[in-house]
Amino acid sequence: MPSRPPATTRKPIPTRKRPGTAPRLKRWRRALLAAAVAGFLLGTTLAVYYYVQFSAMIDARLGGEIFRNASLVFAAPKPIAVGEALTPEAVAAYLRRALYSEGARGSSVGTYTVEGDRVEIRPGPLSFFHDSSPSEGPVTISFRSHHIDSITAAGGSSLDHCRLEPALITTLFDRSRTKRRLVQYQDLPPVLVEAVLAAEDRHFFTHHGVSFYRFIPAALKDLRADERLQGGSTLTMQVARNVVLQNRRRTFRRKIEEILVALLLEQRLSKQQIFQLYANDVYLGQRGSFSINGFGEAADAYFNKDVKSLTLPEAALLAAIIRGPNLYSPYRHPAQALRLRNYVLREMRDDGFITAAEAQRAAQAPLGVAPQNVEGSEAPYFVDMVKDQLLQQFSERDLVSQSYRIYTTLDLDLQRAASDAVAAGMAEVDRALDHQRRAKNAPPRDPRQPQVALVVLDPHTGELRALVGGRDYAASQLNHALARRQPGSSFKPFVYAAALSSAVDGSQPLVTEATLLEDEPSTFEFDGKTYEPRNYQGEYHGPVTLRRALMLSLNSATVHLAQMIGYNKVRDLALAAGINSEIEATPALALGAYVATPLEIAQAYTIFANQGQYLGPKSILEVRDSAGHILYQSEQKSRQVLDPRVAYLMVNLMESVIDHGTGYGVRARGFTLPAAGKTGTSHDGWFAGFTSNLLAVVWVGYDDDRELNLSGSASALPVWTDFMKAATALPDYRNVVPFIEPPGIVTAQVDVPVDPLVANDPSGPQPQLFIAGTEPPTGPAILEGARNILSRIFHLSSSPVAPPAARPPATAAGPAWSCTRGCGSTRSSTCWAPGSRIASSTRAGATQRSR
Repeated sequence: MPSRPPATTRKPIPTRKRPGTAPRLKRWRRALLAAAVAGFLLGTTLAVYYYVQFSAMIDARLGGEIFRNASLVFAAPKPIAVGEALTPEAVAAYLRRALYSEGARGSSVGTYTVEGDRVEIRPGPLSFFHDSSPSEGPVTISFRSHHIDSITAAGGSSLDHCRLEPALITTLFDRSRTKRRLVQYQDLPPVLVEAVLAAEDRHFFTHHGVSFYRFIPAALKDLRADERLQGGSTLTMQVARNVVLQNRRRTFRRKIEEILVALLLEQRLSKQQIFQLYANDVYLGQRGSFSINGFGEAADAYFNKDVKSLTLPEAALLAAIIRGPNLYSPYRHPAQALRLRNYVLREMRDDGFITAAEAQRAAQAPLGVAPQNVEGSEAPYFVDMVKDQLLQQFSERDLVSQSYRIYTTLDLDLQRAASDAVAAGMAEVDRALDHQRRAKNAPPRDPRQPQVALVVLDPHTGELRALVGGRDYAASQLNHALARRQPGSSFKPFVYAAALSSAVDGSQPLVTEATLLEDEPSTFEFDGKTYEPRNYQGEYHGPVTLRRALMLSLNSATVHLAQMIGYNKVRDLALAAGINSEIEATPALALGAYVATPLEIAQAYTIFANQGQYLGPKSILEVRDSAGHILYQSEQKSRQVLDPRVAYLMVNLMESVIDHGTGYGVRARGFTLPAAGKTGTSHDGWFAGFTSNLLAVVWVGYDDDRELNLSGSASALPVWTDFMKAATALPDYRNVVPFIEPPGIVTAQVDVPVDPLVANDPSGPQPQLFIAGTEPPTGPAILEGARNILSRIFHLSSSPVAPPAARPPATAAGPAWSCTRGCGSTRSSTCWAPGSRIASSTRAGATQRSR
């Protein structure tokens, strides 16, 4: 059998490869690798870039001035005395507001210790009283039955009185109108830290700046809702956004930046330092027109206390309102604030910060916020005025960054009394205006409310004790105490004082209280023009004495008097008393037709309340730097303007205004202490008056200068009276005494004509006051002589005529003297036309009926 040929091995047919496949795969691999490398390099570059950028930003913020150390504004020292109604708790609360701390150590301003019925006070190196007298050094105050029983100095000597450290009013602010009171982490009570953790970030002390457990769910929820990122921020991220980035927009990109900065912050700072930044920055609502930032400012704004003294429910409330300071405001929305506060307390309980019993007790406590009275607690108009004065000595940057300590003259108790009086008085004004509108069938409520100013001075030092510049600082920051308006009849005392000065300056004619003035419709010619004033209610009283003319605020009689002595003499006295130089020597001057500010009227009235001596207003005592060195002390401006005897005669005349005249509403409203004052009515309402230890001026009117349609006795007088009643109930001002009569005053009986327009008007001899040597003979002869003088002055001659008898020289103590005329340019602002009463750019038309 033939052999088979050997099998042949078939070679596999090679698979045909597509052209270029292997090179293409290699290219993709290379591209992917290149992309990965490029992405890594780009990511690294971006990371380095943002690291460097944000690191530089953090270094700039943390290495510089994070929060400006704004200057602190303090009130005047508070005097206290043995026997005063006071408790250890009240003294301790006051000292805390003065930045004292409890215990032997703590505050460089001072410390105190409470042991039963004793309070030991130790001023520190930054105390206002450092190196002062023993009554202002370390003292121990003992109490009994809610009164001060004794005050003992450090050396063991007993004191009748002492002064407490000036209390903090507020911090100065920059143009952002942001207020904050910087605190250290160690100043924060543990309950506040725990409340914030429970409400905002319970894992703050364990996470590394970002809590993905919170952030991711919040981000997904917001993205599904197609909204910007809102939630999930830790405290560190909030510090990154608000303190470092300083951008409160919440976009996805900004959130990533917050995360990066937060991670860097956790590397740079301790947890305590981050929490301190948060505690000083967090927004916690509004106080008036200012924003409240930080727990230090919030503790004072909401509870009127230092942050160290916050209780558990108070701390929980502050932590609660972080989520929505306006939505959960304890003033506007107390129910919502209470609900959220109790929620925070439950969270604190669940997190183990407090026990269930503590949470229950705190939840039962009321909100306990301090009364919302910005005027009474911070005196914002006063602080604005102080800042304006300081800007003449210091730069604004220094004032809001150098931690200056500014000590002022403000009395916080008087400021609260002033604020309360303004609130009550303006409510009364609103009711009166509503009644007028209803009587005219007009809408009962006018959205343009009248404004108010109240200025309070110590008449013997010129120190500004209280100031209210408007009815609502949040609505208007215009300080009406510095706004120029026509003072109306509150200016008349300067006319009468200039006239009575003839008894000591040798001028003619001699004018005394016995001089009779004609009160009748009259036309006065001046500078070729005519002026026709009219009395407030169109009634005329015929011949009247000076006392009655001022007591009833008679316009015609007052202009007669000004013409008699010369308008220049009135103007010179007003200028010497501190009223602005724009006033002019015209008949309208006598009725207060030229503008002045309430503060100018207040300082001018010091010549009456302070025995003829003018005292310029003083609001700043001194300024110290952060080390306690004195940088500035204000000077007192003073000068003798009136003879003390003339000043006393004016005080006596103005007492008649309150006791029997246009100011009788003061007595009718229950103020019975010795006081002198004068009403004023122009377009606005005025009342200026004083006791032996306080001087106050009230103005009420519209910003747009329209008629108030209320007299000064119906608008300003109630505010003045309510303030004085509250002020004289305070321990420091209750010792009101009768005005002291200086040597050289005598009393003489003078026949006074009967006034047919005054019910039960007395006639016959009545006692009048005179400067010794000028008293007239008593009896009818003096009346006839006075009438002859007036007839000659106003009907036969335009020049002053001497009295019929030679005047004996003044014999009272002190030489005769005269006022000096003030300097300054003037410009005409008033003109008269024949047949018109008055036309004036200063609203002189209103002064025809000034009262």
